[in-house]
Amino acid sequence: MFFLKHIKEKMKQNFLIRFLGKKWISYSLLTGVFFLVIFISTISTLAPEKYELQPGQKAPVDLKAPRDIEDKAATEKLIKKAVESVEPREKIDPTIQIDIKKKIERFFVHLYQVRGLLEAEHDEKLVLLKDENGLELDENQLAIMLNASEKELKSMESYIYEIITQVMSTGIKTEELEKERINITNYFMSIKEFSQQIRQIGIYIVNSSIQANRFLDIETTQQKIEEAKKNVEKVIIRRDSIIASSGDIITEDKYDLLKEAGLTKEDGKKDFSLYIGIGLLVLIGQILLISYLYVFNKDIFHFQSKLYLILIIFLSTYLISKTMYTISAYLVPIAASAMLLGILIDTRFAILVNLVLTILLGLITGNNWGFLMSALIAGTVGAFSVSHTHQRSNIFFAGLMVSVSNMITIVGIGLINNAEMAKILMECFYGILNGIFCAILTIGTLPLWESVFHILTPLKLLELSNPNQPALKKLLLEAPGTYHHSIIVGNLSEAAADAIGANGLMTRVSAYYHDIGKLKRPYFFKENQLTSENPHDKLTPSLSTLIITSHVKDGIEIAKKYNLPSEIIEMIEQHHGSTLVKYFYHKAVTDDEQENVEEESFRYDGVKPQTKEAAILMLADSVEAAVRSMSEPTGEKMKVLIDKIIKDKLDDHQLDACPLTLKDLEKIAQSFQTILMGIFHERIEYPEINRKEVEAAE
Repeated sequence: MFFLKHIKEKMKQNFLIRFLGKKWISYSLLTGVFFLVIFISTISTLAPEKYELQPGQKAPVDLKAPRDIEDKAATEKLIKKAVESVEPREKIDPTIQIDIKKKIERFFVHLYQVRGLLEAEHDEKLVLLKDENGLELDENQLAIMLNASEKELKSMESYIYEIITQVMSTGIKTEELEKERINITNYFMSIKEFSQQIRQIGIYIVNSSIQANRFLDIETTQQKIEEAKKNVEKVIIRRDSIIASSGDIITEDKYDLLKEAGLTKEDGKKDFSLYIGIGLLVLIGQILLISYLYVFNKDIFHFQSKLYLILIIFLSTYLISKTMYTISAYLVPIAASAMLLGILIDTRFAILVNLVLTILLGLITGNNWGFLMSALIAGTVGAFSVSHTHQRSNIFFAGLMVSVSNMITIVGIGLINNAEMAKILMECFYGILNGIFCAILTIGTLPLWESVFHILTPLKLLELSNPNQPALKKLLLEAPGTYHHSIIVGNLSEAAADAIGANGLMTRVSAYYHDIGKLKRPYFFKENQLTSENPHDKLTPSLSTLIITSHVKDGIEIAKKYNLPSEIIEMIEQHHGSTLVKYFYHKAVTDDEQENVEEESFRYDGVKPQTKEAAILMLADSVEAAVRSMSEPTGEKMKVLIDKIIKDKLDDHQLDACPLTLKDLEKIAQSFQTILMGIFHERIEYPEINRKEVEAAE
């Protein structure tokens, strides 16, 4: 013992231990371990195995896509084909035709004006035409047009406009100009109403005037190309599709695909989107659990040992479930964590943990919605089934409920998917095994969690209520009066706690142990005195008070010796609060030899009740002792006495720290009276029978 104590002191002095003992460090460690374990475990499952691969090498195994990936080479080929199929878009510039017509029109207007100058000589007219020769006709051609008849000129002009309109309205591309000029020449040559010279001039004017007016519409064409690209669907290789079968030669295209999939050791693509996605989902699940605890269960949030318990159960279930999934999705024991946390922590929190676990495991199961449905339903059923369970056999019943829920879910999913009956039956078998396995896992590990993390469950309380528990057995043998008193107080406390919605089982079991401190000096307490001799008659009131009040401190020491839960130790410490030991205080005050009697010296040095359960225990303890001391207890007398005791506790401020209301106190008083009436009811007095007289009469 000395060695262990020495080690403990050394650990307290160690800087690392003190550092890790800080609350924020502990929280950081919890969140860090949770995130890293789930993240790394999920990555190790989803990240593909890498191989030593090169183009031209044979595939060592069937190389499957670990996720949906794009075949970029095939997609590019489709895009190229789609672009090539897009016909170039063209546009006609109407201003070119208009400008050409205006230029020709200006020339002919000028020609007619010059021809109308009657006073001018031929040579003067020719000079005037040369000055504004927009069509760049030579002198010979100008002379011919001066000498030609006006009718012929008008007719030629009309033909020129008509031909230009016909040719340029549909548009002419640059490469089509020569062909159009040949067509125009042939057309003019076929017109017989003109002289040869006029036809040649008409051909020259049209062929020299026409220009390309149909061009490539780059903007529209590019727009059509982009639309064609967008309409091309990407070539996607779906998850678990074979990229290269075992023994196939790895081509360059397949090698690029394998690199994209991250299956090659060299130059393999790092799938950062996978890492980020998993990290975000793990983080949101963690935030959800922490937020729930902080908002709805602050007591657990500040109870670090329970946080470690939650972490271990969560991670253990996650890792076991990963292994079991390789056999069947319906063997995954998620419901075990819901059942354990429902018993050890809280039913609602267990359901939330089940939800987060199901989502995270859904990642590694390929979003198998059949698994998701069965896991959510089974975990919820398991958590509900173990709420307020008081016997370990109830856990097995909860496992059967999980099995039934699994069967119903599996059959429903099978019918929806039109699965084969043989497959449905096999999965139902796994679902039944799942429930049984979860029950065995819960029953088998529950004592471990209760012991290591000091969790006080209803099952643990029932074990502590067993009369064969060492402390209770010792109390029964060495202080039978106190034991009997504790049993009655337990009955009173449980009934009162149930009446106001408090923890009745916790209150009753605490009542069994509340007076174990009297084991140290049992005969100094009235209920254990078998004779009329009272040792307090020989002691001073102050010494008697010291002995009486010390049973609380002694009870705490004995409770620790028997490794009783801290919750029960707190009830022992609070069951008298700072109550005044009235009998010895009154005796001290009335004693002629006592002077300046201080009331504080005659009070218990305990903690006032902090919970409803502790307050009920205090009241039940006082009520039972008072009623037992009554000479002829009746219903009315007991009611008056119970009300007086409760009022005295209120007036003495013993109930200030607990959350009891006046309505609660009224219900507690009624409950006490009902139980005590059953204990101290009037009995029929049986007459004595004189055996000799009976025999004589016979």
